[in-house]
Amino acid sequence: MEIVNLTVLKNQLQYQKMSIPSLELQIQTLPDNPGVYQYYDKEGKILYVGKAKNIKKRVSSYFNKVHDTAKTNVLVKKIVTIKHIVVPTETDALLLENNLIKTLQPRYNILLRDDKTYPWICIKKEPFSRLFPTRKMIKDGSEYFGPYTSFKTVHTILDLIKELYPLRTCNFDLSEKNIENHKFKVCLEYHIGNCKGPCEGLETLENYQNQINAIREILKGNFKESMKDFKKVMTNLAQNMHFEEAQKIKEKIEILENYQSRSTIINPKITNIDVFSIVSDEAAAFINFLQISHGSIIRSHTLEIKKKLDETDQELLELAIIELRERFELLSREIIVPFEVEVGENIKVTVPQLGDKKQILELSIRNAKFYRIEQLKQLQIVDPERHVNRIMAQMQKDLRLSVEPRHIECFDNSNIQGTNPVAACVVFKDGKPSKKDYRHFNIKTVEGPNDFASMEEVVYRRYKRLLDENQPLPNLIIIDGGKGQLSSALKIMDELDLRGKIAIIGIAKRLEELFYPGDSVPLYLDKKSETLKIIQQLRNEAHRFGITFHRDKRSKAALNSSVETIPGIGEKTMLTLIKHFKSVKRLKLASEKEISDVIGLSKAKKITDFYNKLDT
Repeated sequence: MEIVNLTVLKNQLQYQKMSIPSLELQIQTLPDNPGVYQYYDKEGKILYVGKAKNIKKRVSSYFNKVHDTAKTNVLVKKIVTIKHIVVPTETDALLLENNLIKTLQPRYNILLRDDKTYPWICIKKEPFSRLFPTRKMIKDGSEYFGPYTSFKTVHTILDLIKELYPLRTCNFDLSEKNIENHKFKVCLEYHIGNCKGPCEGLETLENYQNQINAIREILKGNFKESMKDFKKVMTNLAQNMHFEEAQKIKEKIEILENYQSRSTIINPKITNIDVFSIVSDEAAAFINFLQISHGSIIRSHTLEIKKKLDETDQELLELAIIELRERFELLSREIIVPFEVEVGENIKVTVPQLGDKKQILELSIRNAKFYRIEQLKQLQIVDPERHVNRIMAQMQKDLRLSVEPRHIECFDNSNIQGTNPVAACVVFKDGKPSKKDYRHFNIKTVEGPNDFASMEEVVYRRYKRLLDENQPLPNLIIIDGGKGQLSSALKIMDELDLRGKIAIIGIAKRLEELFYPGDSVPLYLDKKSETLKIIQQLRNEAHRFGITFHRDKRSKAALNSSVETIPGIGEKTMLTLIKHFKSVKRLKLASEKEISDVIGLSKAKKITDFYNKLDT
């Protein structure tokens, strides 16, 4: 494909006020070729740039259906003009799309912009080459390695090289003529052993350049040659009885081995391969990139992409791969990815199922997940409102709801051996417990342990009251239990004419199955998903709240029945004892003085005498 002059292209694509054919006519005349299409609004502003194997089919798909996301539907309504560029191959379309997005910056496209200037390591083109970090690339024949994702990585590598090879740090012009004329003198670096003094001709250019060649291989991720050379030198020194010098070389080998061991993957034969993985949610995608050379990770970077429309993971990953390969000047012929992608005929795409490459891919996915968690934690602190909006949008999508579940209520029955049946309703608003809205229920109309009937009573009482008092209804009801409890709740929803107005699901404890009305097949969410975690928190909170109420009720009932049998102890005294001691056991174990501090000496003596007689 010929190189496109983007400035000229941008001018060519500028909207011109003229008679615009109907959208239907514009679509009918589009070509069935690969290329790039652009959408413009009525004022001629660029809305969106996209690529396609078949421009006509892809563009038509925007107009022949209602889309899942509101943003896409809004975009379609705004489109007035469609323009396109035909290119020879899909690869050309992908590259051109990437360039056009950066140049035109359409409103509805993901903008892959990065304000950072990444650091490089430069080997300066000069006699006795210097090695230093830089953010600027000067085209003077010098070699640049990188870019690296942070200066921390650069300094780690430079510190390693400094420990292995004594290089000059001065910026003198060490030409042959200047050295012969004794223009320079050795500095402190020479005296402390960090430099061999090439400025005074104490080190040959050939020896110095051999070190530079070894450093060049290290920067490429190849430690093998340096290790081999150091071991050879160490052996020669040891054979010639230069044990101190041999020990110094041994220490350098250990430094190199230690650095290599921290970055070695599984198989040293895996070389010159790039790994890309993606983790996404409703709002953003996180693409991790690992560059592998000689079995070691020599670069890692995670890119966050804010979603504009309902882009698929494949679309996002393809765009990111093109961007990252361009940004980091990657030349590898093979990439490892979690699924098939279209990134060009000259790149081998590997989707590993087993072995070392699969493990490397899993490592990349873990990095993407950790980065996502990190960003979400920061977002929760910095912008809690946006964090809540993201969680709600994700829950709506995961649970297939028509609205965001801003207000959720969860019900649980507590019934131990058929005694004191109670139920609990806990309320979450914006994904957080709203404890002032929690409610307890004593089961009034059900005899014995009957969870289904109890659920009917509680759901009826809760929503009959909300309706009568004109209180806001929840967006989602969660029933702790399987199909039976859900069916019981649905009966009441029908009776109160709330079916279809409030979403309702049941959750079974054993396998965390989510049941929907009229669907016999349960929904299983990812065990690590935020949606499932919130549902589990709701269910656990309902269980805790219900059990606590049930336990208190049983304890008070036992205490009531016990205290009521003591002669001379009335109802008022009984309530005082209930409030203070909580249980019969604690009352029995209390001393006469402890009881007298609560109800007086005379009544305390009656109680202690009563329990003493029972024990004899």
